[in-house]
Amino acid sequence: MELELRPRKRQIGSFSGFSEAEIEKMENLINESSEQVCDPEFCKKVAKTFMRSQGRAGKPIVKWTEVQTWFQNKLQCCPLKNNSAEADKKLPDVTERCALDKANESSHTAGQKVLTQSELEFEARSSRDGAWYDVDSFISHRFLNSGEPEVLVRFVSLGSEEDEWVNIRKAVRERSVTLEHSECNKVKVGDLVLCFQEGKNQSKYLEAHVVEIQKRLHDIRGCRCLFVIRYGRDDTEETVRLRRLCVRPSILGRP
Repeated sequence: MELELRPRKRQIGSFSGFSEAEIEKMENLINESSEQVCDPEFCKKVAKTFMRSQGRAGKPIVKWTEVQTWFQNKLQCCPLKNNSAEADKKLPDVTERCALDKANESSHTAGQKVLTQSELEFEARSSRDGAWYDVDSFISHRFLNSGEPEVLVRFVSLGSEEDEWVNIRKAVRERSVTLEHSECNKVKVGDLVLCFQEGKNQSKYLEAHVVEIQKRLHDIRGCRCLFVIRYGRDDTEETVRLRRLCVRPSILGRP
């Protein structure tokens, strides 16, 4: 069976039970009244409103605790203590940071088109499993009391209930890319890569370093080289083929 390498999808068993209209309503409430949304009385009013709507007819009862849990998950249960100085802070420009990283890594070959910020694509590391997933959009941003900037990301192919706050500096970067079979020589020992793992309940990309490359003659199927990688999370090693790897954009600039 061929591995589905793109888009990166993960299977998560969570199910909110809310309709799209109800989720949209709660998202608007967060934007309008973020300081109140976790208050029990506020959640009871929201639940009562949902139960009175025609769209809820014949569907399970909405408990106010379910509404509160949804809001808490959305806000990560981290009410911020903003002061005027923090409120005036400018959100670090994610695209600008990644564009600078791209330049510092000398990722463009001569004559290659330079991407504008609007054309850049990003990936973010989930704190739930440590894997990297493609970012569909950046929803909001905030500063923690420590001064660390975070951004609320929505992952590709996932619903709003799986939105996650991630650290901009540590867990957001320009999207890793795949290589053509003829480009396998660009991968070197020591390179940081993402390796696709497919399990029974979950498919994900995990960060690893290349520790050995076993060159093989290509055939009609393409690259047959073997790459020994070591995962950063537990130092385990695995031997994989090129099609399971995504590499940092800087590798594309190699001769």
